[in-house]
Amino acid sequence: MLSIAKRTTAGAAILLIMPLAVWISGWNWEPGQSNAWLHFLFWITETVTQPWGIITHGVLCAWFLWCLRFRLKPALMLFAILGCAILLGQGVKSFVKERVQEPRPFVMWLEKTQNIQVDEFYALKRKARGEWVKSQLSSQHDIPAFLRKHWQKETGFAFPSGHTMFAASWALLGVGLLWPRRRTWTIAILLVWATGVMGSRLLLGMHWPRDLVVATLISWLLVTVATWLAQRLCGPLTPPVEEVQEIVERDQEP
Repeated sequence: MLSIAKRTTAGAAILLIMPLAVWISGWNWEPGQSNAWLHFLFWITETVTQPWGIITHGVLCAWFLWCLRFRLKPALMLFAILGCAILLGQGVKSFVKERVQEPRPFVMWLEKTQNIQVDEFYALKRKARGEWVKSQLSSQHDIPAFLRKHWQKETGFAFPSGHTMFAASWALLGVGLLWPRRRTWTIAILLVWATGVMGSRLLLGMHWPRDLVVATLISWLLVTVATWLAQRLCGPLTPPVEEVQEIVERDQEP
């Protein structure tokens, strides 16, 4: 358990660098970034947004199972543990959101620029909120159409970030489960992807830095437990003897 906690803590520390730096700097979101840059960030965020998030989840599950090369029964058990860790994180996110009820940055900006109070906005049903955003921003041509549509869909509360919990959980699962296999490239790609998702949530006006920090910490706790369970129920995470030589050869590749 201690070695697992050390690995996941190191991964969480890497993920926290960006949101903590932004938080400490006092940066505040305002619309007006380059459309091309925002479009790129939008597609990063879409890898976590439904229905693409389901595809991302399936692909990552398949890749993890291949990397770990468990037999059928342990593999199915690991698949269930991975799924439960992600779903539990999303359940915790929804529970906290409804109790904290923190407005999104773009909603606060709309309060300053449009004729509606934040409390009145969130008193509406979700569908009505989306319709209101659509009608109020129909003439705002400085806001890209894809971002306006995204805002229409994402009218819930901000704290904590569900997108961050999804991406951070997978990145930390990579650190926890795949590090003994020395899947360095997979871990690096997952950490960069998760950081990109977190950055996209900030620059698209969806979250405050504290939302990302708390979401990452929740993910760290859930993933540490999930990785420990995987080791207890599915077998040791260290590679078998026949796989050690392959790892050595892979590490020696330029």
